[in-house]
Amino acid sequence: MGGVPGARWQDNDQLHLTLRFVGEADPRRADDLAAALATIRFAPFPISLSGVGQFDRRGRIDALWAGVQPRDVLTQLHRKIDRACVDVGFPADQRAYLPHITLARFSRSGGVIDSFLSHNAALSSPPFLVDSFILFESHLTQAGARYDVAALYPADPQRL
Repeated sequence: MGGVPGARWQDNDQLHLTLRFVGEADPRRADDLAAALATIRFAPFPISLSGVGQFDRRGRIDALWAGVQPRDVLTQLHRKIDRACVDVGFPADQRAYLPHITLARFSRSGGVIDSFLSHNAALSSPPFLVDSFILFESHLTQAGARYDVAALYPADPQRL
């Protein structure tokens, strides 16, 4: 993708759907969270991309994203993960959950994105199976955030 002034596009290998952002965590709490997440049970389910949008922060465009459907099953998984976070001492997520994949971020000089949004409004994909979720560690670099796998949690096919 391209053609949007000021956009810093995510590398393909860094694209992901955030189920819950945790933030800074000391090693002990991170280990507790990893263990709590291992208790979450969910059946595999299909999702697909659906539309595009933007996040604004303080009156300026912060990010472009691709929407993900169906929202209900993702929201249920988000709630389970949020409960695990709270159980090990992280604050509950106060924001409404919007399943999305961040495509690009903007610096303070973010450009006009109306053309991108209108040209990609019907973005869609064939369904693909969610058969696990991953706990990532993020590391800020000069090129942006880099995400490394800390743990992988498979779905339970017996729950179908």
